[in-house]
Amino acid sequence: MAISAAEIMVERFASWAARNMPTREGLQDNRFLRPFAHRVLRSDLWRFNRRSVPRGVALGMLVGIIVPFAQIFFAALFSFTVRANVPVAALTTFITNPFTTPFIWVAAYQVGRFILHVDAATVVAPVNQAMELTEFDKALQWLTGATLVTAFGLVVIAIVSAAASYLVTAWAWRWRVARKRKTRLDSARARGHVTAANG
Repeated sequence: MAISAAEIMVERFASWAARNMPTREGLQDNRFLRPFAHRVLRSDLWRFNRRSVPRGVALGMLVGIIVPFAQIFFAALFSFTVRANVPVAALTTFITNPFTTPFIWVAAYQVGRFILHVDAATVVAPVNQAMELTEFDKALQWLTGATLVTAFGLVVIAIVSAAASYLVTAWAWRWRVARKRKTRLDSARARGHVTAANG
């Protein structure tokens, strides 16, 4: 039976994920996470289910795109606040790496420039005013290490990516469960037909 290109890609991704996914033991030995170990290492945050996995993917997207350093640490740390799967959140931060980061930052600059330009052209400029009043602009630049335009674009891309990845992962989880259920039912029906024929 021939293996499709999609199946090969899924198999390769699964192999890569198994090699790079953090373990409880590894995080337990992390000296920075040790003060938070009782929260990060809770067993419910390490279960793979229809709620925790999409949350983990979304959180990993947010942290991976916005935070430029110690991404696995922050993904693990924030997991308990939203009850996200810790290893999935940590693994998803790899969305940013030396190959993807330049493209993400260029896209962030374009998105930030477009939105802030449109906002500045309005009479009240709500986004610019809100950032100035709250000093959110300074916090963004400090957090991301980027200029305001790029930092704002990174936040927009991170939020949109997190929302989209949550929806896609939740749908994929339901589809996988439905497919497994259908396979089991088909097998049960086939066994029933064989039994009836033999009887």
